[in-house]
Amino acid sequence: MTSIGAFLMAVNTSTLSVALPVVARHFRATATEANWILLSYMLANTVMILVFGRLADIFGRRLLYVGGLTVLTVACLASGLAPSPAVLIGLRVLQAIGGACILSNTTALLADAFPPRLLSTALGLNVMLVSSAQVLGPVVGGFFATVLDWRWVFWFNVPVGAVGVVWAAVTLRKVPSAGSKEPFDLVGAALSLVVIGSLVLALSEGGARGWTAPAVLVAGGCFVVSTPLFLWVQRRRTYPLVDLALFGDRELAMAFLATFLNSVARFATVILVSLYVQSVTGASAFHASLQVMAVAVGMMVASPVAGRIAMRVSARIVSTVGMLATCVSLLALAVLIEPGAAWAHFAVPLAGLGLGSGLFLTPNTSAIMARVRPTRRGIANGLRSMLQNAGMVVSTALGLAIVTSPLSHQAKAAAYAGQLSHLPHAVLGVFTDAYRFAFVLLAILVAAGTVASLLRSSRR
Repeated sequence: MTSIGAFLMAVNTSTLSVALPVVARHFRATATEANWILLSYMLANTVMILVFGRLADIFGRRLLYVGGLTVLTVACLASGLAPSPAVLIGLRVLQAIGGACILSNTTALLADAFPPRLLSTALGLNVMLVSSAQVLGPVVGGFFATVLDWRWVFWFNVPVGAVGVVWAAVTLRKVPSAGSKEPFDLVGAALSLVVIGSLVLALSEGGARGWTAPAVLVAGGCFVVSTPLFLWVQRRRTYPLVDLALFGDRELAMAFLATFLNSVARFATVILVSLYVQSVTGASAFHASLQVMAVAVGMMVASPVAGRIAMRVSARIVSTVGMLATCVSLLALAVLIEPGAAWAHFAVPLAGLGLGSGLFLTPNTSAIMARVRPTRRGIANGLRSMLQNAGMVVSTALGLAIVTSPLSHQAKAAAYAGQLSHLPHAVLGVFTDAYRFAFVLLAILVAAGTVASLLRSSRR
């Protein structure tokens, strides 16, 4: 049952990764507006995951899951009626709030329902279903955006969400909350928004306006100041938003770090390749979706296998192999990407990226959930999900900033609208060189994550 919400959320997230140029053209959006149509969802979702992970421990996971699925479904319906980029961005934030309720509770609900010996298998099947949604999302999003209308990128989620709400209300059992008397850390929640928001703003606006723009410098300074303040506050709270004591366990700390770095390295790749195919070759959103679906196919194949392997081999080994596969795949993309590249040039490394991610995610998540007490799984999973989503936000903002920074304002708008092929060939060369640099940087980050994965305990 919980996988329906995760499925809907994954579909809803992945559709825009290929449909963004169509939406940008419809609204005649600026580079900044197009950027924030993606980033607003990711930023709000990342911050609210921590909030709802904590509230789930206080008020119960069932209530938040059903409420979140309802909000996400209604927001998808309203998004198709948005009259402007600003309204769409606001509705994307509302989608993110509903999605955060789902994401912060799905894994914890599974951990409550399955014993440790079956948890890896259950998580593997859940990841497989989410991966299936990631296969379906770009293809369906590309199809609707190309054949029908961009509004259906959001509207096709509505009937699935409506069924999921009714089913969840009927079938999910109530699990007593263990911490109903614990106060909520409102100050910590506000500071987490400042920390993550200022970092994303600095990265996104740095690519759009230049790295010395006043807004970028102010956002960067705010991040530098607010991060240690957030950690200081969390250390002194009796009931903090982020339980920093979790990082006192080396296995958990390395698993969390690997989660973040894997997400940074992986997530932007689908968006970047889709944008490249549409901008440089003039391909449709549907054609681009077929190019990038190799990532999700690889994850769908590897995830259930990883769950079974993790029952016999330590999470350290399986996760590290997955990280290495991701690193090699990113380096291959850096070598192979060029304006005239055939589909097969992208398909093999993208499939390798998906296989690596599938091998990493299931055993890493299982190791985290099995390591903490049942009463703290909500906050542990909230932290894991927050780090994973923070990696997605940073990945998207960083990746888009790198590949668009060398372009003029006109070329940036053309790139987001999928119309860069209309500009001089020299612009395409600059754009491609920026892509190579981006993929190499992402490979370096996942290599650091590989080291973190190796540093955890070797026991099963």
